[in-house]
Amino acid sequence: MFKKVFPLSSILFLRFLGLFLVLPVLSVYALDLEGATPLLVGVIVGGYALTQAIFQVPFGTMSDKIGRKPTILVGLLMFLVGSLICAYSTDIYTLMFGRFLQGAGAIGSVIPAMIADLVEEEIRGKAMALMGGFIAISFAISMALGPVVASAFGISAIFLITGGLAVIAIVLLFTAVPTPPKIKHTYHDSVKTSDILKDNNLLNMIIINAMQKGLMTMAFVLIPIFLTQPQYGFGWAKSELWMAYVPAMIAGFLAMAPAAILGEKKNIPKQIFLISIVLFLASFLIMGFTTSSTVFVLGVVFFFMGFNMMEPLVQSMISKFARVHQKGAALGISNSAAYFFTFLGGTSAGLFLDISDKETLTLTIAVVTGLWLIWTALKLQNPIKHSHLYIPSNEIDFDKLGSLESEHIAEWYVNETENIVVVKYVSDAMEKDDLKAKLVK
Repeated sequence: MFKKVFPLSSILFLRFLGLFLVLPVLSVYALDLEGATPLLVGVIVGGYALTQAIFQVPFGTMSDKIGRKPTILVGLLMFLVGSLICAYSTDIYTLMFGRFLQGAGAIGSVIPAMIADLVEEEIRGKAMALMGGFIAISFAISMALGPVVASAFGISAIFLITGGLAVIAIVLLFTAVPTPPKIKHTYHDSVKTSDILKDNNLLNMIIINAMQKGLMTMAFVLIPIFLTQPQYGFGWAKSELWMAYVPAMIAGFLAMAPAAILGEKKNIPKQIFLISIVLFLASFLIMGFTTSSTVFVLGVVFFFMGFNMMEPLVQSMISKFARVHQKGAALGISNSAAYFFTFLGGTSAGLFLDISDKETLTLTIAVVTGLWLIWTALKLQNPIKHSHLYIPSNEIDFDKLGSLESEHIAEWYVNETENIVVVKYVSDAMEKDDLKAKLVK
């Protein structure tokens, strides 16, 4: 599994590293550009996510028609051009255009789809968790490097580095990523968006993914502005921002692995998500009301811990809750919602800074986060553990298969390329041999 997933996860790592490097400092540096206002700065911080949300479905459709690799190449090239435009922008509107173009290369759902093509059903959750772990690591590294690079070389240097990372990702795409097999799954039902949204667990994972990303861009609008702008009482220099991000990065990195291991192996992702949401709630309350720099940094630490604990599990849980014919659609809907909330988070934070005060903004975020906590506690369930039965198609009685009814059968499908039937069942409730006996000729 690792050999198949590592190259694709590395591409995603490089792409998110480029996006995340700029987040810790973008809002405060963008304020110095011609035409800048807090609202426009908020749009720029989350701007890439708006075009990501818009182009998720078109890129997913394109990947089905022309292939995963060519689609990923198109997305990375758009990301490269957008990064160069950002690097050489001298006014707020050119920077905004570059950020929109960065996001238009929407390969966020294409890479998980390609991983699903390459990896067997049983270990797909682990593969998605590994991919999420790479994203979380890129997030952690960026928090330490971004402020240091921006302070030493300016914000343009970060965008140039981002462009270079895109070039490296393109090289990896054609030298290390295997070509996925052509596998067609035949399933006895069609995909409906309404079915995905009616599934409580999938709906909750969509909400969790969206809220996490929305709070992320809120934080990265607010943290550097609160710390560096004189009216908020801290008066840090831009070159000192690393002192908030480095300890937060270390704490987030240390919290990530235990959370991922416990969430997957102990099958307690719900509990991990609830702890993460509590950390988000505490972090914004601390950052919004403290007058101490030390306590403010503690709030930043809590935020990073919550984000990194949640990130490796999100995609994995969506792939576990979704049925085989829903996985692509569920990931697409979830990522579209997440990117839209990423844009909404940055924009609303900038708008609030324009029209309100720090305390009112903090209380608003706290109320929304508290409602999210209650909703998740009441609605989300931990996934049921399933096993898979594989039977050659020529041994199956398809009349028996078509009439298979059991509350312990999650789904079945036919892999036409390999000529096997796959039955997903609750292993604690059914014996493998008994199930097979009901299906063979």
